[in-house]
Amino acid sequence: MTFAVDAVSNRGATRFSDIIYEKIVGMIADGNFPVNERLPPETKLAADFGASRPVVREALERLRADGLVVSRKGSGSYVRQRPDSSMLKMVPVGSLADVQRFFEFRAGLEAEAAELAARNWQPVDKERITAALLSIEQCLRNGQLGAEEDQALHDAIAMATGNQFHITLREWFKPHFAIGHSVTRSLSLKRTPEQIRSVQDEHAVIVEAIFARQETEAHDAMKRHILNARARMFQGV
Repeated sequence: MTFAVDAVSNRGATRFSDIIYEKIVGMIADGNFPVNERLPPETKLAADFGASRPVVREALERLRADGLVVSRKGSGSYVRQRPDSSMLKMVPVGSLADVQRFFEFRAGLEAEAAELAARNWQPVDKERITAALLSIEQCLRNGQLGAEEDQALHDAIAMATGNQFHITLREWFKPHFAIGHSVTRSLSLKRTPEQIRSVQDEHAVIVEAIFARQETEAHDAMKRHILNARARMFQGV
């Protein structure tokens, strides 16, 4: 398949690299590029996608950053792991790279929110956060998705910051947050009980640090949680 490239606009080139990135992710997920096998050279990928080598190289750099491929000096790029193909069906077509970038954005934003929540929470916030955490636990016991409950916990932490901008941002980007929570929760249901429990354990560590008013610990625990969620998107089953 050949795509048209906007050779003038940097934005167009970046967008085109996102398309190539998503195509390669799909080919890895479908087994067209097997794990531990070498990807075609940049020149061939560029020819196959009708793109320039710099655009292909940018897509490969994102694949490496996401842990899907690894470079071996003098040998090329090799597939490191195969994601669950159902993940691509949960993400709007053409937006996988944006979803991943939103996780990067969330890592900083929500880590700061957790730090502020640890500093500023009030009794009503503690009740709200505790209720949200228990709701997720109940979903786990019932084998339910729990995406809305997961989002409610993060919303409650944002409210505990006492800063209206954290709350407003979550409203503005609500659809983006929803996609991330839905995808990661849906994929988690396919994991082992131990893997499912580890996600809830991450939540518990965050909440414990917040209630203990341990600002640095809350910040770091939330950042780990978001980056782990981002990585879990590409873990196979």
